[in-house]
Formats: sequence, structure tokens, C-alpha cells
Amino acid sequence: MADIQTDVVIVGAGPAGLGAALYTARDRYQTVILDKFVPGGQINLTDRIENYPGITRISGPDLVSTLKEQVSSFGAQIKTSAEVTHLEQRDNNVIAVTTEEDVYLARVAILAPGSDYRHLGVPGEDKFRRAGTGVSYCGTCDAPFFRDKHVITVGGGNVAVEDTIHLSKYCRKITMIHRRQEFRATKVLVEELLEEAKKGIIDIRYDTVLDSINGTDKVESATLKNVKTEQTEDLPCDGVFIFVGMIPNTGFLKDTIALDANGFIQCDPEFLRTRMPGVFVAGDCRVGAAMQLATAIADGVAAAMFMKEYLRDPSWWNKGICLKAMGWS
Repeated sequence: MADIQTDVVIVGAGPAGLGAALYTARDRYQTVILDKFVPGGQINLTDRIENYPGITRISGPDLVSTLKEQVSSFGAQIKTSAEVTHLEQRDNNVIAVTTEEDVYLARVAILAPGSDYRHLGVPGEDKFRRAGTGVSYCGTCDAPFFRDKHVITVGGGNVAVEDTIHLSKYCRKITMIHRRQEFRATKVLVEELLEEAKKGIIDIRYDTVLDSINGTDKVESATLKNVKTEQTEDLPCDGVFIFVGMIPNTGFLKDTIALDANGFIQCDPEFLRTRMPGVFVAGDCRVGAAMQLATAIADGVAAAMFMKEYLRDPSWWNKGICLKAMGWS
């Protein structure tokens, strides 16, 4: 296992990581990006992106290819199949980022490992996760692709309620299922949902779970099951939206970086600082992330900009209103 010196290590080559690398490499900092798999992350599964400012339409893989080429043109190194297993701060504020093969010693680390949508694990879910086949985990992203269609939404939290309401602006019919009698979402959101349901587009079914997603080349129906009566029904539909939470890819940070109860990285929202000096965070893995492509890239850019303040003056790490308000300094 070799020690490799560099200026910046970025963990994760998704939109946030690539956004950060574009700025660090262009500022002539020696930049290494480590990714467990290949660049892109979740965005590789997106067939059409229409809500990224300035780009009318592009596929996820095409956007990733463009970002990767742009980042590489400024000298950033992208290491694939490089799973990070540990991170620690050593003497003189050096950040050590460990993979199975090497240890990268950097002045700054930007954590952008992203997160994965929580899956239900029902038959048909993986089959139709491919772009354009009917299973989605983001109503804000994919609502326009289901215009005048009938979709099923699954979940009972804030995101499930908000995205179901958003989908009602596009879809002809929405069947919303929830395994309980009461939603976990905040009261004001539930009240808004119930008002929307009165318009006839949203049909709410309580005590109901998704048993399977059915079809040949795309979603054609879903099997629903009432948890009290055990009765099942095959409901024809054009798509299924699953809103049951996110899982941040932060397992390697346990006992190193402060995480919340769900595994998201705690940070100072003003400057994206973690509690470890020299370690910033960007994208969907952080507490308070908006979980959108544009905001993930913006996070990466912001972290890359703020890191220069730290490199100019390490004492900057303990300055700032937000940091003091959170009791970190």
C-alpha cells in the first residue's frame, strides 16, 4: 500500500464530486477523485434531464461524459474501482484517505459519495429501474415524462406527499398507497394533499403495500395488497414512484465524521464544513441536501471555493456565524 501525496482528494465522482473537481483542478490544485464504481452515480440511470439550467435536454450518461472530459482536461485524476474504506486526520492537518490499494495524503478532502434511493425489493422493481421503463424515485425529476399517465406513488413521508402533489400537475391519475392509516409527513403537507385529493386526480389508499411491479418491456400494472384483509389487486398503470427514503453512502465515515441518525453528514450549511478541519462535504450525502442535480453540482463548486479560504488561513475553519450557532467552535 503506497502513500500518495496530493492537494485535494474528492470522494465520489458523481455530479457533486465532478463539480468540485472542475474548480479545484482549474485552480491548479492537484486533484484526485476516488469512486467506488464509475463516474456519474445515480445520474447515469436518468434517460432525460430537462431541469438543468441552460441545457434543454441531455441524458444522464451524456452529461457525465461531458463533465468527466471537462474535469480531466484540467488535469484532475479520476480513479475508478477505488472504494474508500477510511478517513482520518494526521499530524499537521493532513487528511489521509484510505482505499484498498493506496493511502492518499491531502491538504483538503471533499466528501461527495452521494446517496442511493431506498428500494422496496419487490419483484419487478430492479427490472424497470432502467431509464424510461417506468420505475422512478424522484417526482421532481421525472414528472414531465408521465404527463397524462396513471402512476402509483408509494410512501408516507414529506417527500412522498410533496412529490405526489407535484405529480398531480402532470398526471391524469395518481394512486397513492401507504401501509399505515396515518401519514408521517408534517400536518400542513398532509392537509394540502387531502385538499388536492378532493379534485379527483389523487386516490389515496391506506393500509396498502406494493407487492410487485408487472410488465414486459415497461411497467403495465402493479399488484397492490391490503395489509389488513390480505386481498390483492392488479392495478393497470404506466409507472411507479417509490418514495421511501434515501441511504447515504457514508458507512466508511462511521466514528470519524459526525453523521445524523440516518447517516447523512453533519455540516455547517454556510460553508459546507464538517467537524474535521480540512474536510468539506457536498451533494446528496449531507444533511439538508435538496437532492437535485443542479444543487449537487453547486455544492461541489461551493466546497471548492470555500476550501481556498481554509488553505489561505487554517484558523478560518473556526470562524463564521453558523459554526458558532451550532456549537462547533
